[in-house]
Amino acid sequence: MLELPIVEGKEKRRKKPDWLRVKLPIGPNYKKVRSLVDEYDLHTICQSGNCPNMGECWGAGTATFMILGNTCTRSCSFCAVKTGRPPEYDEDEPRRVAEAIDLMGVKHAVITSVNRDERKDRGAEIWYQTVVQVKERTPQVTIETLIPDVRATWDALERMISGGQEVVSHNMETVEALYRKVRPQAKYNRSLEQIKRTKEFGKRTKSGIMVGLGETKEQVFKVMDDLVEHGCDVLTIGQYLQPTKMHLDVVEYVHPDVFKLYEEVGLEKGFDMVESGPLVRSSYHAEKHIYPRQK
Repeated sequence: MLELPIVEGKEKRRKKPDWLRVKLPIGPNYKKVRSLVDEYDLHTICQSGNCPNMGECWGAGTATFMILGNTCTRSCSFCAVKTGRPPEYDEDEPRRVAEAIDLMGVKHAVITSVNRDERKDRGAEIWYQTVVQVKERTPQVTIETLIPDVRATWDALERMISGGQEVVSHNMETVEALYRKVRPQAKYNRSLEQIKRTKEFGKRTKSGIMVGLGETKEQVFKVMDDLVEHGCDVLTIGQYLQPTKMHLDVVEYVHPDVFKLYEEVGLEKGFDMVESGPLVRSSYHAEKHIYPRQK
């Protein structure tokens, strides 16, 4: 009689701990922001990235705008933004973003984008025009731009960051050992070089990583050392949350005490600011990252 092998059932998905519970987005300010985003046909990373802080941020009348469309040329295994060949970008987008930011009455705006690797300038001109038009329409608004990997197209980088924004962020996303798994089309040292060049251009620099993907504390400390060496001022650290079953599994739900440790170690290593917590995302409390910390 033929004996068939016993196949173990797939491990159940990890249950989220209590510290990752968030309130549903409600309230008049949330509805106002949602209405403006829809009316002006805008994309926000809040929606595309399934951000757990959307209720809190939109409820406060703020949002992180995603320009250059909502289709990315990269296929990072952690990201909820759809992948494909993007359509031709909308040259009227900078005006619409500037008008929406004005109507929302925000004091600090965060702007990010998908990767546009198919374009020679990596979308730099739209980046520049968006920042310039926001500043022209609402000069009192401060701006952080969370820019993509320009693939060492350094003239594109200079154009992207020369519009007048106060903070320029570029996320490392993970530790070096996990790059091929998490960011297969990116290079660890190239992202470090991009941050270094941004600092040399005279900008306040910022980066972020996710934890819970299988990294060790020592690997996180190594990223910190590399970022400080390359001129990074502000670091954000948050818990990786699996967007869908098609994305990378969560290896670990990191305890809040470990996030506190990362904050303390980061400050000791030389960062001006470290925002570290389970629900922290790149643009969370971004308005606090504009100016150097009072020591």
